Amino acid sequence: MTTAWTAAHIAALEGQPLPVPGLIGEDDARRILPDLLLWDMWPLQRADGRLAEVNGGSLWMVLGALDRGDPILRHFEAKIRLLHLDADGWHDLGDMLPQGLGDFEREWSGSALLEGDQVTLFFTAAGYADRPGGFQQRLAETSGTLQPDGRITDWSAVRESVVADGAVYLAADKHEGAPGTVKAFRDPAFFIDPKDGARYLVFTGTLAASDHAFNGAVGLARKDETGAWQLMPPIVHADTLNNELERAQIIAHQGLYYAFWSTQRSVFNPGGPTGPTGFYGMVADSLNGPWRPLNGTGLVIANPDEEPMQTYSWFATSDLLVCSFVDHWGLKGRKPSDSALVAAETFGGTPAPMVRIALDKDRSSIVEVFAMDRLHAVCDAG
Repeated sequence: MTTAWTAAHIAALEGQPLPVPGLIGEDDARRILPDLLLWDMWPLQRADGRLAEVNGGSLWMVLGALDRGDPILRHFEAKIRLLHLDADGWHDLGDMLPQGLGDFEREWSGSALLEGDQVTLFFTAAGYADRPGGFQQRLAETSGTLQPDGRITDWSAVRESVVADGAVYLAADKHEGAPGTVKAFRDPAFFIDPKDGARYLVFTGTLAASDHAFNGAVGLARKDETGAWQLMPPIVHADTLNNELERAQIIAHQGLYYAFWSTQRSVFNPGGPTGPTGFYGMVADSLNGPWRPLNGTGLVIANPDEEPMQTYSWFATSDLLVCSFVDHWGLKGRKPSDSALVAAETFGGTPAPMVRIALDKDRSSIVEVFAMDRLHAVCDAG
């Protein structure tokens, strides 16, 4: 059963206080890798979605690219960077994947599962190496062996997890495009159902049967008895409302299922209503739905009105820790589109303070926000 996220849900935000963690300041935006822009991030997780403990800390994957003076260019050079976080802070372990594992050009967002010493990385294979700069997206996976120091070796050849069918899910196979307007088949996030052990991939998709410009969806695929992924109907769609339900994922909590996604105000239908850039979610009694918007609207974490682009790309663990990155902060009424200088000087490109949320049936709340110097303790406790 597919549930619609509708204009009525967003309209219900009118007059409500936004769930805002706080303003990003200079200390929050200090880059942990000064020469690199870092954005979408996710941790290495156990099968139940909890953080995996590795070498006295935790492992994090983050998209990285050299700072070329224009943050838009990062999307065309993105590679997954591997970071280790412990009591001494962040440690850069370099590019996660070696060259030559597949025919893709770039690596976009995904998730990572640890079972024994085997790491399975699910990610978005973006573009093609023989035709640079395209917006093509494929769901991909590869496996490697975790070493005691946190590095991962012996990666298998990258394989395509599941292909868009063109009937339910539109194939994201166009070379041309622009951020925010391209159609999606990306961001695979694993989920293992604690009730029966069934394995799923949750992903950002586009409805193939809709010809509306705003037709984003949260897609689902299930692994069958042969080990192949089989596409299932979307669990949530935003037809006529929103183009991109990014970084889609599911976690299990207290017998319920929670689906989350990130989206930006700029990808809502401008005909309105439009919601803030934020982290949204729904809850259901089963994966089959129906899904109910958290807090009646879906909104879980929002950027404040005075800094509407300060953080983005939220990702939650079953510990209810939510990471994101510092996007355009300190705009003070300006827009990145005002000039190249504004875009460059306001882009954070580093992990944002982590947030812990609480979930109580159909309600969510922000419990605490953790500064960067406390992240290790937070992750260790999680």
